[in-house]
Amino acid sequence: MRQRDASPGRDLTYSPLPEPLTVPVYDNHTHLEISDGAPGEQLSYREHLDRASAVGVKGVVQVGGDVETSRWSAEQAAIEPRMLAAVALHPNEAPLYAERGGLDDALAVIAELATRPRVAAIGETGLDFFRTSGDEAIAAQYRSFEAHIEIAKENNLAMQIHDRDAHAEVIATLKRVGAPERTVFHCFSGDAELARVCAENGWYVSFAGTVTFKNAANLREALAVAPRDLVLVETDAPFLTPVPNRGRPNAPYLIPYTLRAMAAQLGIDDEELAAQISTNTEAVYGSWNAEPVTAS
Repeated sequence: MRQRDASPGRDLTYSPLPEPLTVPVYDNHTHLEISDGAPGEQLSYREHLDRASAVGVKGVVQVGGDVETSRWSAEQAAIEPRMLAAVALHPNEAPLYAERGGLDDALAVIAELATRPRVAAIGETGLDFFRTSGDEAIAAQYRSFEAHIEIAKENNLAMQIHDRDAHAEVIATLKRVGAPERTVFHCFSGDAELARVCAENGWYVSFAGTVTFKNAANLREALAVAPRDLVLVETDAPFLTPVPNRGRPNAPYLIPYTLRAMAAQLGIDDEELAAQISTNTEAVYGSWNAEPVTAS
């Protein structure tokens, strides 16, 4: 496991378990390879999954961002029935591989991992103009993104999009190259107009804890116009912890806070939204019920 860098003064204690959901859902994007929490409170990924199971989160998509974490994700999903894997080079990692002359080799590893059992998605891939700049770096992002799109289509896998400060460019790339049949805008960060574009193209929008933040009116407006059958929920743990625990470590067991905030915004029951999202998630990634490859 990698340790997340802690900000000075940040509360690193885990929040208590929320009230369990009566209709279970999935966390469709989490990073359980990244350890968070105070010293002495580190949890294994199976302990995180146990906590999630206790509150009605019945499965997760464990997401890689480089060769190492993608391989780990595929290997753990093979032995853990509550986990499916997504494999990819994060947009901010692609230029680093390119600088070392290793981007093609790294993409070849992702292509091989995509064929493994219980790898259900390619992700997270896309474009990020917030942390990456410069012509060569941006070109590497585009080359990596387009290669990931082809890997997803060749293997009939879903694709999880990382889109930061690059909405127009991501959309243009998807339309030019041809998006996979099941495309998910992970940690949706756009507005109602982007949600409408996604709806027109049959792309899924996945909301993280950010939708609970006071300053995220754009996300709640997007949620209001998104077709219910294209809505997903995620944690992006250990990042983006939902209110009322913002700033503390995030984990899949905190999904109920985000889902209940979404249901309140839509004016519907938690159970109705949870049932819809569970159905949507299985439509994107398939079933978690297939037997793991080996005994855990």
